[in-house]
Amino acid sequence: MKKFLAIYIGSKSTNAAAKWEALDEATRTQRIQEGMTDWGKWGGTHQKAILDQGSPLGKTKRISPEGISDIKNAMAAYTFVEAENHEAAAKIFLKHPHFMIFPGDSVEVMECLPMPKTP
Repeated sequence: MKKFLAIYIGSKSTNAAAKWEALDEATRTQRIQEGMTDWGKWGGTHQKAILDQGSPLGKTKRISPEGISDIKNAMAAYTFVEAENHEAAAKIFLKHPHFMIFPGDSVEVMECLPMPKTP
């Protein structure tokens, strides 16, 4: 089995985010509860594949040769899963609550490759 990192992507500048923000508080609270319930069901359905359920991500700092700076990106959360191949890992996230209920844009899945060996 191979290990994959899934990054949940969400931008505040999308139509879905604008519609979410336009919801009244009671409706948004209900959608949050529904989304978390469905997220829990998704986790239960795929529990054998989930290595680390992950968590939401906070603010980002970029470290470069120029130093440290605050930046914004669209990464919202992460999860590690295990699957036979990249396609199988991607299919785990089809119809995920992140974008079916919440205003998330997408989930990006990438294989965690082995570290190259030093000579």
